[in-house]
Amino acid sequence: MRVGLVCAHPGPSRPDGSTVGTHQHLARVAAELTSRGHDVRVYERRDDPDLPATEERGGYRVERVPVGPARPTPTAKLVPYVAEFGRWLRDQWSGGWIPDVVHGHFWIGGLAAANAVRETSIPVVQTFHSLGTEQQRSLGAAYLGPQERIPLERALTRAVDIAVAQCSDEVDELTRMGLQRASVAVVPAGVDTEHFHPDGEAAPREQRARILSVCELSPGHGQEDLIQAMRLVGDAELVIAGGPAPGTLNGHAEARRLRDLAQRAGVGDQVRLVGAVPHEQMPTWYRSADVVACTPRYAAAGRVPLEAMACGVPVVGYARGGVADTVVDEVTGRLVKPGDVRGLGITLRRLLADDAGRFAYGHAAVDRVRCSYTWERTAGALERLYERVVRRRKPVEAA
Repeated sequence: MRVGLVCAHPGPSRPDGSTVGTHQHLARVAAELTSRGHDVRVYERRDDPDLPATEERGGYRVERVPVGPARPTPTAKLVPYVAEFGRWLRDQWSGGWIPDVVHGHFWIGGLAAANAVRETSIPVVQTFHSLGTEQQRSLGAAYLGPQERIPLERALTRAVDIAVAQCSDEVDELTRMGLQRASVAVVPAGVDTEHFHPDGEAAPREQRARILSVCELSPGHGQEDLIQAMRLVGDAELVIAGGPAPGTLNGHAEARRLRDLAQRAGVGDQVRLVGAVPHEQMPTWYRSADVVACTPRYAAAGRVPLEAMACGVPVVGYARGGVADTVVDEVTGRLVKPGDVRGLGITLRRLLADDAGRFAYGHAAVDRVRCSYTWERTAGALERLYERVVRRRKPVEAA
């Protein structure tokens, strides 16, 4: 099967082979589908004129689309280039290589993909990765997305054959936006279990217990709740990994705000911000923790809890989105009502004092990831989904 993966953002796969954040999802899906015998091409926006226009990587082909400014550009600034991106794809697909199915990623990528195939019989699958309506409701004034995003996402749901949700909450949100339940399939992200596993080195730590939070340094990721909860935890350290490079934290507004909050809460000596950590080093940080805490206001995918669980570390998190889907309460960790800071602090304190419980949760977490959340399972589910939409669109031949 010929599969076109479309992402209007740059960077699902960089020249050095590294991938970051949600873009890692796209690069891994492409590699897994290729290993299953499919002909895969990834389309990303070219934001650096020094990068090659095309590149072979891991058996699939990366096509960098020369649309929009040749520099990093905020998502809101890419909306005027959607039609041009779609035309470029349509021209490419009018020649020898025509995809059997197109899979859009993020709302901008989905709009470009739908625009490219609107006069063809090529089916469109869409993964939003996040939804403007839910982010706006969860983040309130902290939501900074472009105003046109929400109506354009609603329009996109009417143009695709099927939408891929990454958690149960996202299914509910998509149906509220007008999609039929039969047109939504849940396909969670996978985990690289060869990279994330319990055996190996751990990052240096103090003798006291360690709680690890892995997230961006921006409002809405719940670090303030964790800092407030530390007053109830006792003698433990909270390590927050993520954000800018370590050497630039002093100049980062959110880092300063969180440090000030920790001082006002009386836990300044218990909270440590370490800045960005390279992805290849993350397993050592997970292994160094007694508990990983996941408290975002919005989380479509459960990447962080899954990586922690794959490393044998129990997770305490808010019962929402991808966290609620991946963490089994009292089996692989503990779930807390979203926003319940007191409950969060008490749960963390009790789990840190329960060595046997953490050991049991950690073993169950590893089993859950290896049985249900590998990239092979994710690719297999997408493969079956593609086959379904292609059969639905393919004309019935006369007997």
